[in-house]
Formats: sequence, structure tokens, C-alpha cells
Amino acid sequence: MSDVKKIIEGQFVEWDNKKAAINKQKHGISFETAALVFTDENRIERRDDRHSQDEDRWQVIGMVNDVLFVVFTERGEAVRLITARAATPRERSEYYDCATNYL
Repeated sequence: MSDVKKIIEGQFVEWDNKKAAINKQKHGISFETAALVFTDENRIERRDDRHSQDEDRWQVIGMVNDVLFVVFTERGEAVRLITARAATPRERSEYYDCATNYL
């Protein structure tokens, strides 16, 4: 397993290079870009109860050039990216509804 570890605005973010390549091919989103979702002050974070059997997983919807949907888990002091894709229309709407409330 070849891990990449970055610090983005004080947040440790890591991912597996092989999984990142698969994600980029499948969804067109690099983990390098997806990691920037944590810099969005209007991001929405919530627990992913449906997919959290083996580990606690979290979903985040945030803006990085466009609205992205990212799944991650916490590993010590770092967040570990699992998948990233463009947000669905419903997720985009949820993001914009919440962001409007903070303006």
C-alpha cells in the first residue's frame, strides 16, 4: 500500500495511491482535489451510517471548483479519503440550501 499524506490548512489528509488512481478513472476527481473540500467553511459533514460496519465513515459535501461529495474515515489525527465524486443534484441542492443559511 503506497500512502500519500498531506497537511491541508492544518488538517492531516491521507489516501492510498492505487485507490486514488481508480477513483480518478471512475469519477474524474483526484484525491488531491478532493482533499481541498476540508477548506470549505460551508461544507456539510455527517456520519455515514449505511457504510460504517467495519469503521466509522463520514460524508462531506463541499465546494472545490464544483460541489463534491467525499467519503472519509478518521485514522488517528488524519482523515483518510475513501472516495470522491461530483455531488448529485440532491446533494448540490442540500449544499446550496445550507450555504445560503450562513450568508
